[in-house]
Amino acid sequence: MAQQKTAKQGGFFSNMLFNILIPVVILMKFSGPDDLGPALGVVIALAFPIGYGLWDLQRRGKVNGFSILGIISVLLTGGISLFELDPQYIAIKEAAVPGVIGLAVFISQYTRFPLVKKLLMNDQIMDVDKVYSAVKKRDNIKAFERVLKQATWLVAGAFFLSAILNYILARMIVVSPAGTTAFNEELGRMTALSFPVIALPTMLVMMVAIFYLFYKLNKLTGQSIENFLHGQDEKVKDDK
Repeated sequence: MAQQKTAKQGGFFSNMLFNILIPVVILMKFSGPDDLGPALGVVIALAFPIGYGLWDLQRRGKVNGFSILGIISVLLTGGISLFELDPQYIAIKEAAVPGVIGLAVFISQYTRFPLVKKLLMNDQIMDVDKVYSAVKKRDNIKAFERVLKQATWLVAGAFFLSAILNYILARMIVVSPAGTTAFNEELGRMTALSFPVIALPTMLVMMVAIFYLFYKLNKLTGQSIENFLHGQDEKVKDDK
């Protein structure tokens, strides 16, 4: 358990380091004409999140749609900068990525593979078969499907909120022409502010969706959520 916790902490800090801290420092402090310059500064800064994303994909051994979308997003940022496009495209791109995810989550509820189950009922953490068995035992399948649909709206809403906040933040901060030192510095400032301004409110809405789902599961199954977590049976045996 301690090793698993350390791995999760390492993953969080690695994400922060390679996706936010290092790129921000390079963009804001080393993109001047006397240092790397605007073009090379962007290339080197964005190489860190791209490299980390590719390494993470290789480490996991399977393709993750969200990771791929993240890499594409970084590549688009680099393209907008290197081709010196209008900075408004940064705002459009920043809004488009979470907007596409939110739309995919919403549409997926009408398919055989609703993404909300992947996001809120991760089969690496929760025994999904056990959840459905407990719900079916009480003849609450239809009620559970309604709960999943409501949770889907909350999750999709979190991504749509992120899209709106991303657009507003980018339009307010990134105003200089692409390919300039000022543009790189503004890009770095936007990246630095994206976590407290965008990620935290979005995470809050996601947490509401998770707690709502867990609360309803407790009502529909009559069991504590801990009973559906992987490894819980082994823990009970060890306690005995």
